[in-house]
Amino acid sequence: MDSTLIAIIFLVGLALFFDFLNGFHDAANSIATIVATRVLSPRYAVMWAAFFNFIAFAVFGLGVAKMLGKGIVDITQVDSYIIFGTLIGACSWNIITWYFGIPSSSSHALVGGLIGAALVKTGPSALVMGGIIKTLAFIVISPVVGMLLGLTLGAIVYNLFARSTPLKVDHWFRKGQLVSAAAYSLGHGGNDAQKTMGIIAGLLFSAGYLGPEFNIPLWVVLTCHAVIALGTMSGGWRIVKTMGNKLSKLRPVDGFCAELGASVVLFGASAIGVPISTTHTITGAIVGVGSLKNVRAVKWGVAGNIVWAWIITIPAAALISAASYKLAVLAF
Repeated sequence: MDSTLIAIIFLVGLALFFDFLNGFHDAANSIATIVATRVLSPRYAVMWAAFFNFIAFAVFGLGVAKMLGKGIVDITQVDSYIIFGTLIGACSWNIITWYFGIPSSSSHALVGGLIGAALVKTGPSALVMGGIIKTLAFIVISPVVGMLLGLTLGAIVYNLFARSTPLKVDHWFRKGQLVSAAAYSLGHGGNDAQKTMGIIAGLLFSAGYLGPEFNIPLWVVLTCHAVIALGTMSGGWRIVKTMGNKLSKLRPVDGFCAELGASVVLFGASAIGVPISTTHTITGAIVGVGSLKNVRAVKWGVAGNIVWAWIITIPAAALISAASYKLAVLAF
């Protein structure tokens, strides 16, 4: 087995490790509300979310994968060193933020990793600014739209059930949360698994394994969905606590509105091929529903800390990626 093939196998394995970490890190996004409202125990919640993470391959196209594969960095500049730096930067940042219980974005860690390594190799000319600007714009758009949808759905639902007893509302929305959590997990799998697909396909294309045209092989699609589902089943409990309890106290009706609003954003972003942060989206939706009850119901200090994590994710991952790229080039 030649050294090039060994490097490709190693990097595909590293990409799948990132995919696992993505599911592990973002399990909080899929299950935080359904666990916080005690509709499902953590064990059954992660199994529910993981199932819908996996079957998302049958629902969504591959627009997000193509964006990550060739829409952030010029595909002709991608090589094994860039992929290595990207994945080390993204994985490192995910582990750091998981350890401190910070719900940061795995998606933007990956984008930051690509940018950092490409800048060291080629400079700004390697960057595809259209894709980067679109991705950066959705750092603001996804939580704001998630917040507005959470707020709107909450207002509609609260008015529709204004005359119902709290016990009856709780009964109906415990069942409703199973549906909303499934929809959110479907959107999460559909958007996030594709990011790793794009990285693996970019690696295979640069090595000449995909022929003259960039495409996403079926085995890559199925493997990435399976691995992110396994990561979700492992759960990121530190972040679940932050999202489910520290940001705002949630009831089943609140969880239903937050998840449904966030899932609409994820479905829309996947349909137009934009990699967005599931963390940003569900955070915005939770804040929207929480502020509808009472502005003071949202713990704005916690929300502010989360926003700071969003701001520094891309540059932090880019810095780690750039250093990793340089070390790899020097070592090999």
